[in-house]
Amino acid sequence: MKLVIKHEIRGRIRVHFCRKALSIHEADVLEQHLLSLPGVKKAKVYDRTADAAVEYQGDRNAVLRSLKDLSFPQLERTVQVPGDTGRKLNREYKEKLIQKVLARAAMKVFCPAPVRALCSLARSVQYVAKGVRCLLKGKLEVEVLDAAAISVSLFRRDFDTAGSVMFLLGIGELLEEWTHKKSVGDLARSMSLNIDKVWLNADGKEILVPGSKIKQGDLVTVHMGNVIPFDGEVRWGEAMVNQAALTGESMPVKKETESYVYAGTVVEEGEITFCVKTAAGDTRFERITSMIEESEKLKSSLEGKAATLADALVPWSLGATGLTWLLTRNATKAISILMVDFSCALKLAMPLAVLSAMRESGSHHITVKGGKYLEAVAQAETIVFDKTGTLTMACPVVAKVEAFGGRKEEDMLRLAACLEEHFPHSMAKAVVDEARRRKLDHEEMHSRVDYIVAHGIASYVKDERVIIGSYHFVFEDEKCQVPEGEIDRFNALLPEYSHLYLAIGGELAAVICIEDPLRPEAAQIIQELKKLGIKKTVMMTGDSQRTAQSAALRVGVDEYYSEVLPEDKARFVEEEKKKGRKVIMVGDGINDSPALSASDAGIAISEGAAIAREIADITISENDLYQLVVLKTISNCLMKRIHQNYRQVIGFNLGLILLGVTGVLQPATSALLHNTSTLAISLKSMTNLLG
Repeated sequence: MKLVIKHEIRGRIRVHFCRKALSIHEADVLEQHLLSLPGVKKAKVYDRTADAAVEYQGDRNAVLRSLKDLSFPQLERTVQVPGDTGRKLNREYKEKLIQKVLARAAMKVFCPAPVRALCSLARSVQYVAKGVRCLLKGKLEVEVLDAAAISVSLFRRDFDTAGSVMFLLGIGELLEEWTHKKSVGDLARSMSLNIDKVWLNADGKEILVPGSKIKQGDLVTVHMGNVIPFDGEVRWGEAMVNQAALTGESMPVKKETESYVYAGTVVEEGEITFCVKTAAGDTRFERITSMIEESEKLKSSLEGKAATLADALVPWSLGATGLTWLLTRNATKAISILMVDFSCALKLAMPLAVLSAMRESGSHHITVKGGKYLEAVAQAETIVFDKTGTLTMACPVVAKVEAFGGRKEEDMLRLAACLEEHFPHSMAKAVVDEARRRKLDHEEMHSRVDYIVAHGIASYVKDERVIIGSYHFVFEDEKCQVPEGEIDRFNALLPEYSHLYLAIGGELAAVICIEDPLRPEAAQIIQELKKLGIKKTVMMTGDSQRTAQSAALRVGVDEYYSEVLPEDKARFVEEEKKKGRKVIMVGDGINDSPALSASDAGIAISEGAAIAREIADITISENDLYQLVVLKTISNCLMKRIHQNYRQVIGFNLGLILLGVTGVLQPATSALLHNTSTLAISLKSMTNLLG
């Protein structure tokens, strides 16, 4: 593609593609492709000017070659972008905002006073109508105050003041709507599916293939704990499906033959094979957007208090207006109170602050599903960590495989990988990765695989029961035995490793030793969280007492619990809440789901089990646990901003009222300053909290 370099500094280049403009879709596709190029750190595409700004590291010439080799027809075929990236929304609202400002300026400069007066009268109808409807419902809310201020200004023939009030109200409504839709859109996109690989059912065999290869009519199998990647109709199998992300239903729904399943829902129990009806999952974004907009989860208690206080102050403003007129018989002083109210700023600034904080969290790869969860994180005193995959690295590795009963190490690892690859957990991934590293390919050699939460996996191979899991599951629940004469070798297994036990036909076949190193930043994160207000840090794990104690001492948590079950984690969270403490739970596995659901703010690791991500209130990236510190900092700063907004709104507007009552300010000036302050506080509420 032909291009021209417009500007360049070290590590950053701006180019112009030799076209008049790019369509919104072309710009989205191009930006997605640029971000995927090696060495590119940031990329921004400007559709109106057909420009692209690229920040890179490494070889400049390689970046330029990549830009020159671009071909839009080829990009259209190879690059997948979300159905709605937000670019169209931003353009729409920027144009609306510019049009409003230009129309107001043109009106002031070119239109004579009588025409401006007629326009003000015409525009006032909608505001007065809102106020009347509010009164007819028996309510005294901010719409009544707006209608009264505009009506009194018109009655006094102060058309410029009325026009200014309506203009600023319109700008405020537009900014609120824009920010709300953008925040909801950003949140919905982050919650939308990122389909990697799925199990294609071909001729009765399950084959792991990229999601992009699936087409309408294919059969896809979904096992327990996994996300359903596409819309479709169940052909066989039975499962309990969690649809909360789409419908808000708290209880899982039973799905069986001929039931319809939706992309983004999660199989909690059982497994199903369904026929794909909508390969791209086109409607998921719209469903999530609707769910977010309708859900009360978005509103924190502080937002609700702001709205309640705003409406509660309306009668006081009206009463103060009447009292001032009765005492002074001065209409100008009375109207100055009517022109200034606390409600606009309170109702506008608080939701904008919360939604902007959610948006800012998203820019740090933190997905927050509701404003009340930011508030819960800010108020939290206790944080509970799962160990495996959370405080430890998200990629544990197989250190050693001990085969028993004369079996071959490679065969046992191949069989373990064949079972474990069906379930998304960090230790399962370690087994699968080790088998792949050793190039131990396998075909599906087992029947249906059953996952027993917090215990292990069971199946049948050639009519023999095969199980893999914890010591408790293999030896206590299943009563398996160590082969005769090998008990000493079994007892000599190194305790610093986590162990997966594989048994065939009731006899121990292998022990897979997993090395799960702690995250290097874990200890520092614990200390940082304590500085930010966390009073109690807890680690809970299904590992042995010795393994748990070693990890707890190195990380520096206040308390730790070993060999716990999912219900133990949830019970601990509930007990902490009964003591009046706000609790955060951080986990990544299926067994963390009950505790994530029970906590005030459940935080899941993005690469963990799908059900954990769906149930969790907040999702963070696996790459760096420091995001917990970022999340806590944003939450604390949000609460400070909201309380600061309260003080600024009440203090500034109270000052305007006093200046108006004493005759220092005229009503028109009071209205202008009031609306300007509302706009200024709202714009400040939209800025990033972390600078």
